Amino acid sequence: MKKSPSTSRRRFIAGAAGAIAAPTIIPSSVLGQNAPSNRVNMGFVGMGNRGRGVMSALMNHKQAHGVAVCDLHKSYKAPNNGNPQGLDVGLEILNKANAKKGGAESGVKGYADYREMIANEDLDAIMVATPDHWHALVCMEAARKDIDIYCEKPITHLFAEGYHLHREVAKRDLIFQVGSQQRSDGKFRQAVELVRNGVIGKIQKVEVGLPKGRTSAQGDTTIKEPPAGLDYEMYCGPSEKLPFMEARYHWNWRWHLNFGGGQLMDWIGHHNDIAHWGLGMDKAGPEKVEARNFEYIDDLMDVYDSPVNYEFVSQYPGGIEVVVSSNNTMGTKWIGEDGWVYVTRGKIEASNPKWLAKDFVAGDWKAYHPGAGHQSNFVEGVINRKECICTAETGHRSATPGHIAYVSHNLGRPVEWDSKAEKVVGDDEAQKMLMALPYRGDWKLV
Repeated sequence: MKKSPSTSRRRFIAGAAGAIAAPTIIPSSVLGQNAPSNRVNMGFVGMGNRGRGVMSALMNHKQAHGVAVCDLHKSYKAPNNGNPQGLDVGLEILNKANAKKGGAESGVKGYADYREMIANEDLDAIMVATPDHWHALVCMEAARKDIDIYCEKPITHLFAEGYHLHREVAKRDLIFQVGSQQRSDGKFRQAVELVRNGVIGKIQKVEVGLPKGRTSAQGDTTIKEPPAGLDYEMYCGPSEKLPFMEARYHWNWRWHLNFGGGQLMDWIGHHNDIAHWGLGMDKAGPEKVEARNFEYIDDLMDVYDSPVNYEFVSQYPGGIEVVVSSNNTMGTKWIGEDGWVYVTRGKIEASNPKWLAKDFVAGDWKAYHPGAGHQSNFVEGVINRKECICTAETGHRSATPGHIAYVSHNLGRPVEWDSKAEKVVGDDEAQKMLMALPYRGDWKLV
């Protein structure tokens, strides 16, 4: 059973309305729109570009109430657009957002350590928009406090983290939304319905196009002292403490495997996630993964060690081949016996244009419709306890082929996979690599 914190919406319902059987929000007509029972108290971890954007989208929901913000850096400017980022601007934005909601009090608290925020605040839910290497630890800390979670994709940096995290979420019956927001877009939903209803016939192949990696350093590569106001020891956390350079700090951390997974893992939670949705693989996966044509720039390896070009081929049940490649056209294309459908952001195409007509009915199977949007879907899930459109397991399963592909590349051989058990078949070395949690110092996940 989930906890009921001292002043949170959950406790209010449990204490003040003990006779009410259903764990729902008490109507505002009874207690007023801003009554504690009508709020989803939220904490926000990570105030970079994405964190600010997702926080604002979550706060657009009338029942979301900001309680706390956490970021290691008080104030800085984003390297890609110069926008102010960090703890101070997060506090400012969140206080203003609260104040606009009919007089909701401000006084949002700021933290540098997510553990203190989770221990000290009454939270119904948190948002996690940190660099990838922090996702699992922050999410697991919240999960063990029975706090619902919105986490950016990929759900975790390492396969083993996702393996343990999605099980913890399921065990505790938590609401979890992965930031694979393409699932909440109408064109992607339309494409998936065409595929799942068999309009293009039996699927033979899927082509997934992801971006190429960086071919040059994105900023100053000089080794220097970390900027004032940043606890760089904590920033590196469970990962190796690399010498500090601006070229792999804010935003650009993702091109080094110490902190992220390169473009492969940065985007696999988008277009491969849609591929899985169309194949009905949200709780399953491939039977074999083989990495091919991973290419690096030798002169850049001291800055970024993720591939510039990459490709891997996954074999799925029914003889379906999924090719994920930086050389494919960006997006997802399912190829069937009777035609094909292709979708990417802002565009959908099909071998038969009639399939895309507004009055065309693909069939009886209907994709999950999130309502007002991806972030709103999460807040509604917290309120109504309804599973979100991209659960922890779904996000983990979508990213799994990428994790396996890195192992396949490192070992120079295909990896056979038992998706039901989530275990490598007949290759102990590959299994050991996939389940490794090489954390630094005292950091532990399980």
